[in-house]
Amino acid sequence: MRPIAPTLALLGLLAGCTVGPNYAGPPRSAAQTAAFARAGDAATATAPVARWWEALGDPVLNDLVARTLAANPNVAAAQAHLRQARASLRVERAGELPKISGTGSYAHAHLPGVDFGNSDGGDSGSGGSTDLDVYNIGFDASWEVDIFGGQRRAIQAARATAEVAEANLADTQVSLSAEVVQAYVNLRDRQRRIDLGNNSIAMQEQMLGLTRQRLERGTASQLDVTRLENQLDNSRAEITPLHAEAEAYLDELATLAGQAPGALDAALTPVKPLPLPPAQVAVGDPAALLQRRPDIRAAERTLAADTAKIGQAEAARFPKVSFMGLIGVGGSDISDLTKLDDFVALVAPQISWDFLDFGRNAAKVRQAEGVRDEAEAKYRAAVLAALRDTEDSLSRFRYGRITVATRARAKAEADLALQLSEQRYRAGTTTLIDLLDARRQQIAAEQNLSIAEAGLTGDFVAIQKALGLGWAPPA
Repeated sequence: MRPIAPTLALLGLLAGCTVGPNYAGPPRSAAQTAAFARAGDAATATAPVARWWEALGDPVLNDLVARTLAANPNVAAAQAHLRQARASLRVERAGELPKISGTGSYAHAHLPGVDFGNSDGGDSGSGGSTDLDVYNIGFDASWEVDIFGGQRRAIQAARATAEVAEANLADTQVSLSAEVVQAYVNLRDRQRRIDLGNNSIAMQEQMLGLTRQRLERGTASQLDVTRLENQLDNSRAEITPLHAEAEAYLDELATLAGQAPGALDAALTPVKPLPLPPAQVAVGDPAALLQRRPDIRAAERTLAADTAKIGQAEAARFPKVSFMGLIGVGGSDISDLTKLDDFVALVAPQISWDFLDFGRNAAKVRQAEGVRDEAEAKYRAAVLAALRDTEDSLSRFRYGRITVATRARAKAEADLALQLSEQRYRAGTTTLIDLLDARRQQIAAEQNLSIAEAGLTGDFVAIQKALGLGWAPPA
């Protein structure tokens, strides 16, 4: 064993050599500005990562999101993929260590006798048969020395791949939380508009009845009746699709929460107020976006893994040195297994080198470099897409607040018009039909305000999704 010691020491020194490029971090991106261009008066403070939906102040919504993140099959699939990636990392780490196995064997042989001829050409004697037992136990080990760092690069790639799986799990949580909140907002908007639509239809039916009475008395024309009938039919036609949309959102929320369609109807059918975003929205800055948004982190970790795989391909071009060891005891009697001082030991170094591969390994290196370059381009594309998503959602939110303010003023004006119509009706200077028409217009203004408020909350949801919020680190 002594002559091998210097060789092992030399291999230990060589094992510090790791071929291939070292990962130096993601490339310089376009997100170098201190603030988003479309942020307007949105707060630039760092945005909280998890549970952003609680800012809407709706306990029913909070419970829905929690149930979805716990029971949605897509989350379970992402968690399973993460476990696979972490197990692969453990496999690669174990590849640095020797492989040791134990063996035990028993063999019984029946050997026939052997005849030997006489030297003077006479008849030969006949030997008797022999029975032989062989017992053996031992251990064997093999170890490939990672001289050029191929296994270390494999560990780096596996670690980065596991981190990609973590980011994909976070991205699933971000998408699901945004889908649940958006579907919930759409449901509450449809329910509110259905309720307002029913009120408007009731007003129009009352107006139509009064106009028919006036027609009978000769104080109204058939044209007046026909116009009101047409208006009533149009209102009924407008409200019918809202019922179908509300049921579709109920089904969507149920399936997102991992339940069958209709399972949440009893809990969500009662009409609740539409949740509205807070007055201040924290958006942070572009640099924080790159560190937080899961799809960008997944693209960056993919780039790190593909960079490490270049080193794996490079290491395959160089010689491989491995050792095989064997130690065992045994003999023709079972008691020989206890004679530990009488053992067999073997150490066999081996070197292999595909020095004449006709360019296959060099081509694999170029292939790995191309994969790395593709990953870098995809990372840049992910950064640009994230910046665009964020800027677009910030712009829509800013103008959505203006739309809500305008619709709120229109609603206030309709309320005032209704109040004045009620005063004139009590004074006897206007008809009931005029009063009902003022109420119908007030309901229409409230419907338009509901649509604008639902759009504003949807824009708020889009901001949170674009910022990459709504995920928690995996266990």
